[in-house]
Amino acid sequence: MVKNTEVNLSTVARDLKKNPSDAVVIGVGQGTDGPVLLDNPLTAKSAEALGDSLKALGVTGAADQLVRLPGLPETGAGILVLAGVGKVPATGPLTGESLRRAAGSAVRQLAGLATVTLAFPTATVQDVTAVAEGAALGAYSFTEFRSSSDGLKDPVRNAVIFTELAGTPELEAALKRAGLVAKAVNATRSLVNTPPSHLYPESFAEAAKDLAKGLPVKVTVWDEKRLEKEGFGGIMGVGKGSTRQPRLVKVEYSPAKATAKVALVGKGITFDTGGISLKPALNMGDMKSDMAGAAVVLNTVLALAGLGLPVKATAWLCIAENMPGGGASRPADVLTMFGGKTVEVLNTDAEGRLVMADGIVAASREYPDAIIDVATLTGAQLIALGNRTAGVMGSDSVTGALKAAADRAGELVWPMPLPEELRPTLDSQVADLANIGERHGGMMTAAVFLREFVGKDKAGEQIPWAHIDIAGPSFNNGSPYGYTHKQGTGCTVRTLVAYVEDILAAA
Repeated sequence: MVKNTEVNLSTVARDLKKNPSDAVVIGVGQGTDGPVLLDNPLTAKSAEALGDSLKALGVTGAADQLVRLPGLPETGAGILVLAGVGKVPATGPLTGESLRRAAGSAVRQLAGLATVTLAFPTATVQDVTAVAEGAALGAYSFTEFRSSSDGLKDPVRNAVIFTELAGTPELEAALKRAGLVAKAVNATRSLVNTPPSHLYPESFAEAAKDLAKGLPVKVTVWDEKRLEKEGFGGIMGVGKGSTRQPRLVKVEYSPAKATAKVALVGKGITFDTGGISLKPALNMGDMKSDMAGAAVVLNTVLALAGLGLPVKATAWLCIAENMPGGGASRPADVLTMFGGKTVEVLNTDAEGRLVMADGIVAASREYPDAIIDVATLTGAQLIALGNRTAGVMGSDSVTGALKAAADRAGELVWPMPLPEELRPTLDSQVADLANIGERHGGMMTAAVFLREFVGKDKAGEQIPWAHIDIAGPSFNNGSPYGYTHKQGTGCTVRTLVAYVEDILAAA
C-alpha cells in the first residue's frame, strides 16, 4: 500500500571527473561580511574566482537558497550548484542539522536530475551521516494519486557524498543507518499523506503488515469484535460512529539479546471530524493527518528492527475514525476504558486521549522500562509552541533523555510541565474523570489525563513515561524548507531512534 521513495547513498573521496554526476553541490554560508564559500573540491584557482563572484551572482548563503551555474570541467558535472547553509559559526564547524537541511534542500530542489554529488564540509562521520540523512529525506516524493506524471519531476535517485572519509567501515554503517532511518521517516510521511478514502482503520492495519514484511517483527491486530470483547472502551467509543470500524495493532520487535524494553503508543485517528462535537469546516481536510502518531511509532519500531538493535520495542497503534454517525458517542456519555476506569465524554473532539488511554494501559501490562506516547493531540500545542516544535511531558528521566535525543537528531522538542492544579479540573460528577479539563494550558491538561492510565512496574512504582504532542510539527501546511516537504513531515521518528540508541549506549 505504501510505495516508498528511496535514494541510493554512496561516497567518493577524490577525482570527481572519474565519478560523473548531473550536478555537484557546494555550500555557501552567511558570514559576518557577506557570503562565504565553504570547503569544497574545486581547485584553488576556481574556488577563488567563484568566491569573488558570489555577491555579483546574487548569492547570499541563506538557508534554502539554490543557485545553478554551468559546470566546471574539473567536477565532471554539467551543473555547479551553490546551496545556502545559513549563518556560519564564527568559530567551529557547521552543526549537523545545518548540513542536514542544506543537503535536503538541495536534493529536494534538484528533482528531475538522476545523480547529484554533495560536496559539503564533512570532517567527521557524523557530518557525513547528516548530509546522507538530509539527501534521503529531500528525495521524498508522493504521487500515488496522480493520474498523470505530466509536470512532475522524479526525485533524485542517487546521492553521492564527497568526503575524504569514504570507504571506511564506520562510514558504511553510518550510511546504512541514514538510509534506514530516512526510509522510516518517508514511510511515515506517505501514511500521513494518504487520503482518508484510502487510509482507514482496516487498511491502516493492513499497511502495517505490508511495511513489516521481511523484518523480524510480529504484528497482531484486534478487530472490533475482539476490542469489544476485551473491553477497549476508549477505542470502541471513538470508533463506533463510523461505518469503518476501529482497530488496535501491536507491532513487536523482540530480539533474543535485548537489553532494554520500550513501549511506544501512537494515536491513529485516520480522520477526525470531531464527532458530535463537530469541527469547523475550514481546513478540516488536514485531519487526515490525525493518525501521524501511530505512523511514527509503527515506523520507529520497524527502523529499530532493520537496524538490529538489542531492544525489545513494541508499538501500539490505536486506530479509529471519529465520525458523527448514528452510533457515535455523545457528550455526557460515560466510557469504560481498558482496565476499568470510567471517563465522562464532555467533548467528542477530545477523542485522541480516549484511544491512547486504552493503548497506554495495554502497554503497561507488559512492564516496559519506559512508555512513550506520540499523538497529534491538541490545538493547544500549536498555540504554545508553534508549527515546528513538539511538546514533551512526563517523567523527568524520559523527557530529559528525549530532549537530548532530539537535539542530536536535529528535531525540535521542548519539555513542558504538568502542574498539579490541572488534575482537579478533570474531575467528573459521574465518572472517574472527564475527558476535558482546564482550557488554558490544554496541551498539559491532555497529558495529565493520559498520565492517569500509566500503569505501575513490578515494584509498584509508576512506569517511566513521556507524552509527545506533535499536532503542529507533524504536518507542514506552509512552503517546503530544508529536507521538509509539504504535508506529512515524519517528525519524531529520528528522535525516537536516537533515544533508543542513547539508552542502549548508557546501559
